[in-house]
Amino acid sequence: MLKTNSPALINIPMNKLNIKLAVPFLILCSCISSYQTASGQDLKKKFHVVNRTLSVDKYSGALHLDEVDSVGIAWINGKEFTEGIIEFDSKGKDKFQRSFLGIAFHGLNDTTYESVYFRPFNFRAADPIRKAHAVQYIANPKYDWPQLRADFPNQYEKPVLPELDPDQWFHVKIVVIADRVRVFVNGNDDPVLDIQSLGNSEGKMVGYWAGNGSGGDWNNLKITHKH
Repeated sequence: MLKTNSPALINIPMNKLNIKLAVPFLILCSCISSYQTASGQDLKKKFHVVNRTLSVDKYSGALHLDEVDSVGIAWINGKEFTEGIIEFDSKGKDKFQRSFLGIAFHGLNDTTYESVYFRPFNFRAADPIRKAHAVQYIANPKYDWPQLRADFPNQYEKPVLPELDPDQWFHVKIVVIADRVRVFVNGNDDPVLDIQSLGNSEGKMVGYWAGNGSGGDWNNLKITHKH
């Protein structure tokens, strides 16, 4: 039973108690509101988006590109990359021919760039041919995937082993040094892709890449430049 001489009730009048409880709540609401507003206002300043709509998850900060025909890219304004390491988390889905997502780099413009992307719907494919097409390197416009598959079969696309859940987040590390591109997944020491770069545009733009009819989610981008 609560005693009438409880100091918590005697020393804090109800009007002050209400203020004490209300202030943290107002601060929290203000922070959430400003975060949502800032995210929407800043997207156009932070990104040059090509053929997609870019949105951000208000809780995790993850970026999302919607599903539209043809390739889409969200170039990061003011971000440059030549040599070093690109790391990020990504999530696609297990839907055949509707999940192509990765990163574009060495971008000169919206059509001239290199990219490493994944086909999550092939991660666990029973067909060995599909399974071998889980991760892909391209150097547009000259070396898109059809040209590479015809001229360099099984060289610029590989399976992702160990297998990944196509509906879950996975971590990617891309190491670009001189003319070599190596791709590592989920902290594994063995690269899932180790190839010679075919790009020579001298472009420096970097951005989130989604393939034809595909969207996706990205988070925790980290770029480490070679010194």
